[in-house]
Amino acid sequence: MTFGQQFLDQIDASAQDFTFPFLDHGFYSAIDVRLHVYRDGKHWAVLIETVGFNPKARSVTDALTSYGVRAGSQLNRVENIEALMDADENYLGGVPIRVRGEDLAVDAPAGEYFAEVVRELVPEHRDLLLADEAELRALIPPDLPEILRLEAWHHPDLLVERPSREETFQLIAKVLDSGNPHDYRPTQAPNTHWSNWPESGNA
Repeated sequence: MTFGQQFLDQIDASAQDFTFPFLDHGFYSAIDVRLHVYRDGKHWAVLIETVGFNPKARSVTDALTSYGVRAGSQLNRVENIEALMDADENYLGGVPIRVRGEDLAVDAPAGEYFAEVVRELVPEHRDLLLADEAELRALIPPDLPEILRLEAWHHPDLLVERPSREETFQLIAKVLDSGNPHDYRPTQAPNTHWSNWPESGNA
């Protein structure tokens, strides 16, 4: 079985198990995404990052969902969240958001929904919210080269689509088979920006 077919089979199985990234999840306010493709002659891996705010857990995490390698992980991002929110998940105002030890000032009023405040950190501070190389390599072998990185793509609505039928992932499968990142030439406009998923966080 080719690398590409292995990938397509794994993402469909992941969708059936409810572990595939679901950008319209009612318990998760989408903030940002990134996708990584790794390959050499013997091995492959795809890692999808989804940064989001979970009001029930009162946390902002970067969820790393991986295929072709060991299981992914959840990386907590906001270190002082209890000092930032009231009981209704609204920003208290006047307090910087601490991410990886850095205090990031935000120009947001008290009472703004906290997910919206974190979204305002993007794009200036998005690399602090997304995984760095050390965090990626905790899941990906150090000698497996990254051949493609996507900052946005067309993501499926899992209520009506199987991931393997989505153009984005068919093209990624093609890249995995060929090893040529130029085989990723999508015709569909990206839809991974949080504004395209209005039900996100509305449970």
